[in-house]
Order: sequence, then C-alpha cells, then structure tokens
Amino acid sequence: MGLEEVQARNLEHRANKAGWLRAAVLGSNDGLVSTASLMIGFAAADKGDFLITAGLAGIAAGSMSMAVGEYVSVKSQNDIEKSEI
Repeated sequence: MGLEEVQARNLEHRANKAGWLRAAVLGSNDGLVSTASLMIGFAAADKGDFLITAGLAGIAAGSMSMAVGEYVSVKSQNDIEKSEI
C-alpha cells in the first residue's frame, strides 16, 4: 500500500472528522469542573454576594483559555502534519 493510498484512507476515516467533538466535550467538561470549583470555593468562604460575579468571571477566563489552548494545539498538529509530507 502506497503513501497516497494511506493518506486517502485516513482522510475518509471517521476518527479524523471527529476531532472537533473530542475538543468540545473535553473543553466543556474542564470548564464545568473549574467553574463549579471556583463557585464552591466562594460559597464555602461565605462570599455569597460575589458568587455570580465569580462564576461569570470564571466562565469567561476559562473559555478564553480553552480557546487559545485548542488553537495552539490544532495549529501545532497541522504544522507537524505538513512537515511530514
């Protein structure tokens, strides 16, 4: 089996198309856990008046962090694949 056949087969494979789903599931799981932990910490410290603000700030910071991390991950993976060709 030649290299061209392997590349063509890999492009049609379902696992190659589901990368966005894996990233979305892992990112939302990480975001939920970190935001819940932040809000539980504020609730345990009896800072209930800052609970909503802390939750929103945690969601904003987490989403920006995950977006940049995923961008860098995909960009570096694409660079590696291009250099192998």
